[in-house]
Amino acid sequence: MGEQLYQRVALIGLGLIASSMAHAMRRAGMTCEIVGTARSAETRATAEELGFCDRVAATAAEAVKDADLVVLAIPVGAMEAIAKEIASNLTPGATVTDVGSVKKAVIEAVAPHLPKDVHFIPGHPLAGTEHSGPRAGFAELFDNRWNILVPDEKTDPGALERLTRYWQALGANVDTMDPDHHDLVLAVTSHAPHLIAYTMVGVADDLRRVTDSEVIKYSAAGFRDFTRIAASDPIMWRDVFLTNKDATLEILGRFTEELFALQRAIRTGNGEQLFDYFTRTRAIRRGIIEAGQDTDAPDFGRQGKKS
Repeated sequence: MGEQLYQRVALIGLGLIASSMAHAMRRAGMTCEIVGTARSAETRATAEELGFCDRVAATAAEAVKDADLVVLAIPVGAMEAIAKEIASNLTPGATVTDVGSVKKAVIEAVAPHLPKDVHFIPGHPLAGTEHSGPRAGFAELFDNRWNILVPDEKTDPGALERLTRYWQALGANVDTMDPDHHDLVLAVTSHAPHLIAYTMVGVADDLRRVTDSEVIKYSAAGFRDFTRIAASDPIMWRDVFLTNKDATLEILGRFTEELFALQRAIRTGNGEQLFDYFTRTRAIRRGIIEAGQDTDAPDFGRQGKKS
């Protein structure tokens, strides 16, 4: 039987992350009640059919009643409206967290609307697949992945420790950061790479001299991995770029400078510069594998879609 950190957990939004949280909670032996809700009636019906929630509520305001942990698993652009909706129904002493890919904008959208007797500890599990929706979730999603929590100087240490233990029970490693640094780190590791992947897939769509069938047939040469990233939820990624604008633009500016330098090396036949550059980047790949954040197995060790 798992550690009973919370008696009732409300999942607001029932996509990949929330459904995986529910499966991971059950795997950990948590017997707390899981109440879920989603904006779409179709999503709510699917969650009821799959049964990973004990109860599916029609509204977020109803779902958070008597919950001691509330998880906002919705696009960043929807956070403020939901915070306003749930505020008056939150239980004193409850913890509210989120799973958004951007932190400063979430804090600005949510914090002003929450009661002072509620613990708001923003979070971001660095885990996901290109699949979305309640059917995409699986219990192992967070195993050995990092969940970044973003407390501030007023955060209650007990509430932070409790949320940390909760995420560790779900299989995650936990770290803390301030919101600005989080958003810069994620611009480097996630946001800019996603935009570059979207761009490469868009370029392939524009290159009429390369047929669609050739793009599909020969994609194992590298394009395939861009398409996996570019298949991610468009609503979520639209909101990420609109809310992490400054950090993403800074990193894209650096990327453009590096790209121009590599273009010049290719044009001038500077093989030594290219070799040195690729040697450095290869070492970063080795570091990621050694840290257990990926594998050098074929297809990155992915065993097909889990659902």
